Amino acid sequence: MDHAKKNHLVSRDIVPVLGKDRVISGFGFFNIWVGMAVIIATFMIGGNGIDSMSIWGVATAILVANLVIALIGSLSGDIGIEHGLSFAAYMRAPFGTVGVHLPAVSRGIVAAIWFGIQTYLGALAINALVAKMTGFDSWFTWYVIFAVVQIVNTAMGIKAIDRFAIVAAPSIIVISFWILFKMTGMAEVKGIDVWTYEGTKNTTSWFLVMVANMGFWSALAVDIPNITRYIKTTKGEKSWIKRNWNSFWPHVTALPLVQTFMGIIGAVSILGTGNWNPIEVIQGTATGWAYFVLLIMVVLAQWSTNTAANLIPASLTFVNAGAGIRMSMVTGIVLAGIVGTVVQPWAILNQLFTYLGYYGAILSAVAGIIICDYYVLRKRRLNVKDLFEEEGQFKYDGGINWAGMLAWFIGGGLALYFMEYMYLVGFPVGFIAYYVLMKGWYLRKHPQMEIESNYSEDYLGTTAGRDWEIPFEDGIGTPAKSVAS
Repeated sequence: MDHAKKNHLVSRDIVPVLGKDRVISGFGFFNIWVGMAVIIATFMIGGNGIDSMSIWGVATAILVANLVIALIGSLSGDIGIEHGLSFAAYMRAPFGTVGVHLPAVSRGIVAAIWFGIQTYLGALAINALVAKMTGFDSWFTWYVIFAVVQIVNTAMGIKAIDRFAIVAAPSIIVISFWILFKMTGMAEVKGIDVWTYEGTKNTTSWFLVMVANMGFWSALAVDIPNITRYIKTTKGEKSWIKRNWNSFWPHVTALPLVQTFMGIIGAVSILGTGNWNPIEVIQGTATGWAYFVLLIMVVLAQWSTNTAANLIPASLTFVNAGAGIRMSMVTGIVLAGIVGTVVQPWAILNQLFTYLGYYGAILSAVAGIIICDYYVLRKRRLNVKDLFEEEGQFKYDGGINWAGMLAWFIGGGLALYFMEYMYLVGFPVGFIAYYVLMKGWYLRKHPQMEIESNYSEDYLGTTAGRDWEIPFEDGIGTPAKSVAS
């Protein structure tokens, strides 16, 4: 008990999730991904590409980008499936128990900012409707109310998010088809057949549209273990694809297909109205029931994205950083909401693509480091118990793994320098730099038990039919050996 009290690396919400607490089915994860993938900003990517290519060029660029990201997300998702670990807890392996906070909290702040952006877009839609009906005009009032509702929903736990996704996902898809029909009709009025249209300008290229979309999801591709650790799986299953099936098929279907559909809507909206955002167009023309349909689309889209893709990742990085003061998940969620608001997301929205480029570039290297560390160096084995030991193997040099930090600086720096190719630079450079630094330097200085054991199954979790039980204090002085979020 004394050890648990003094240990700054352990808290209820960051210890591994046990098998009995994994409650999300493959269909449930599919619904969550549909909700996460519907981001209004995706309309902008489609809109930016249609000047230079056909609708099919835009669609294939977005589809290919998201298939790649889906595969990377499926690979990193095995960290949650195999070991029940969150993104921040696992990151102690490649970055150290102290060094983890720089990349992890950076990701948390990015997620919090996205929460603010999404909440602002939802608040604008609510305010437009209410102002039209009642004359009450205060988008900030609705921002606060909408933010509180989302924070409460997320604080209720992963089951509440799963239940909400069951309602949100089909509603979003149906309303999205309605929006596409409306935009196609507006294009036809202008004499444009969207399906045979060929771009007339040379403002961008298929390749650049594809790369930009990869950066769009670079963050979630690396921290998806925050969700996959709650996905149902079969203990003792040796096959990667069978063990990860409930994670893999939603990744490679929901994300690519829904993102491509949203991009197509943005492209068609440009052709029909000159505005990439069909929400703004319909707000300016719709009346009666159409207005209510639009409101449902906007609110559900922002809400479903924020709970799973922004509030959970942000709060878990804050909880990980605040484990020493026993920060709770609820506190982390509230903190994420506050951070996402004080940065004034309504100002960031005007520079969205610059913002996306910078954080996509920086986090692309983190993805390369994680995949290298987990699959190549450790071969999916992990000394999980030492992740929660202050004097364990992940202490490295004063809590910092300098191989991971240097690889991140090199990969992220080069991705920033070659911004147009960010993910295609950051990911492989981060991967290679980390491998070279670990094999040629850091593993000699800091041996890792899972590697030294010749990759013993003692360091496997689900594959070996094992739960990782890490004792933690439950807040009232009683040690516990389970976790339920």
